[in-house]
Amino acid sequence: MTGPARKSAALAVLGALLGSLTGCGGDGDSTVAPAAVDRSPAPVRSPSHAAPAPPPTLAPGPGALTPVFSHGPRTGGKVVALTFDADMTAAEGARAAAGEPFDHPALIALLRDRKVPATVFMTGRWAEEYPDQARSIGADPLFEVANHSYSHDAFVSPCYGLPTVAGRDMRADVARAAAAFRKAGVRRTVPYFRFPGGCYDGASLHALAPERMTAVQWDVVSGDAFATDADAVAAQVLAGVRPGSLVVMHCTRSAAPVTADAVRQIVPELRRRGYRFVKVSDLIRATTA
Repeated sequence: MTGPARKSAALAVLGALLGSLTGCGGDGDSTVAPAAVDRSPAPVRSPSHAAPAPPPTLAPGPGALTPVFSHGPRTGGKVVALTFDADMTAAEGARAAAGEPFDHPALIALLRDRKVPATVFMTGRWAEEYPDQARSIGADPLFEVANHSYSHDAFVSPCYGLPTVAGRDMRADVARAAAAFRKAGVRRTVPYFRFPGGCYDGASLHALAPERMTAVQWDVVSGDAFATDADAVAAQVLAGVRPGSLVVMHCTRSAAPVTADAVRQIVPELRRRGYRFVKVSDLIRATTA
């Protein structure tokens, strides 16, 4: 074989070898430049340092209204999202100062200990009252922080006796909560909103549309609000969960004192049934995939 022929054959073998490596452990979108054109080493991309994908949201609904999400795909595997509302109204500051607990650090510690991902829907007033806890939750990749309004006033009336934001700007209330998160040092938030009391109408969906958020409801009511029987709360959740379920619970000791005890029963039993815990963003990602 002549010298030029040997060189061509060698380049062909090298090209085939490099081409085979792209299909073994690669990221699927890499291309290998011909060795004869670019001999510089390919950059190494470490997944641990890659920028995380932005949290997904749903497409706007009819009339470009804020979309509403209540559960993930029923056929996407045994996954379930636990969500916890960190409620506190603007009028409850005096009660907090007097020692009434609107936080629940033991519940957050339990979720961390059991390695349970969760989405915390936080009011801005809660973040102001407990900035260290808000910052800690927001910095933990096990959790994600979402907006639950500033003062837990209803966006439509009637709504379980809650005062309403009537006469004020609903969008401004959401923005005020976001500002409270930033002031508390919450590093990561997701573009999801939970209406206080779960109450909304077309006007409230229209008001939030410019914020490009997804309104998050639920398909499993835990019944933990003001409950005194942890067994009953756990039984209600376990009876309602289906693949893709989204469970609503609370992260407020004064209003939901048995939630942590219920979670101690819920988590191992659902895992025994083959369920995996995910965050709301994971459910929405599965829905939009």
